[in-house]
Amino acid sequence: MKTTEFRKLIQEEIKAVLKEEKYWMGDVPKKDDFGYPIVDEFFDGKTKQGPWALMSYTSWKIYSVRKLGTGYGQRYKKQSGGKWLKVEG
Repeated sequence: MKTTEFRKLIQEEIKAVLKEEKYWMGDVPKKDDFGYPIVDEFFDGKTKQGPWALMSYTSWKIYSVRKLGTGYGQRYKKQSGGKWLKVEG
């Protein structure tokens, strides 16, 4: 196998791993850490106060640092099978 073919194969494998869907592994409560209901989406993220919290969209708008990604948080959406898919962050 030529070096360029090998590199292309490795790049394709990396892209496949990065596209892998990730799901929330624990239970999701009916209410977030601030008492607002969690219905079809939630955020696991850093708050303005410093600690992280599980937040509904309402709580995220009020209490979060309003950023998603490494060091800031993730957004999850409920799927038809009941699993929570990571969609951002």
